[in-house]
Amino acid sequence: MKVSLIQMNSQNDKAANLRTAREMIEKVVTEDRADLIVLPEYFAFLDASPEAMRASAENFPNGESYRLISGLAEGHKVTIHAGSVVEQDGNDFYNATLVFGPDGRQLAHYRKMHLFDVDAPGGASYRESNMVSRGERIVTYEASGGVKVGCAICYDIRFPELFRKLRDAGAAVIVLPAAFTLMTGKDHWELLARARACETQTWFLATGQTGTHAGGRNACFGHSMIVNPWGHVTAQASDGVGTVSGRLDFAYTDKVRAAVPVAQHHVIG
Repeated sequence: MKVSLIQMNSQNDKAANLRTAREMIEKVVTEDRADLIVLPEYFAFLDASPEAMRASAENFPNGESYRLISGLAEGHKVTIHAGSVVEQDGNDFYNATLVFGPDGRQLAHYRKMHLFDVDAPGGASYRESNMVSRGERIVTYEASGGVKVGCAICYDIRFPELFRKLRDAGAAVIVLPAAFTLMTGKDHWELLARARACETQTWFLATGQTGTHAGGRNACFGHSMIVNPWGHVTAQASDGVGTVSGRLDFAYTDKVRAAVPVAQHHVIG
């Protein structure tokens, strides 16, 4: 499977962000011929204001992001793992991932479970629960060739029990779109991504926002990466807006799982 990760610097201009997402998707389709394309968390709109974020929300299957990504997936015959956007469902809001298959139909819908309520090093304070509610369902889907893919978002990466459940559900690939903060990202982003890949013996696709937003008040780490089931980084983006692509070798997955069969050795359920 060929995959392409799209690293963006989304701002509080939804129309501009969606134009950028379209251009970058079309670029990797043409240049890299990916089977699976991944966008970052909050790719359509990113701001520090809970009110502004809620105002950007979509009620699926309506909304600009939903229609755009569904159309691009169908038009280019690829699977697009659409990072996340703010979803409105009645009076509730969620940080939600959508995935669309090569026919443009929705393959998966995941609502982020673990909300980022943190006072980060450097003085920045985040209260994601002021904006969205948490999801409750573990979600996987089948991509091209019947490959099972697990869904997670950003802060979920710190909770290994979720990734164990995804692995036990048959995931061979786990995708984590993120807007990981600069202060925590420089110390923990690669460490956590490699740990989750190694623990689950899956290909781990961690796709991040990069640079500043909210008038420069918040900064994201970037460094989107592909990590193999042995925990090695096989491809990584730099700090700026851009893409990174690679090929996932599932024969290698089988080799790793046979060499260290941790899935057969679990003692604690």
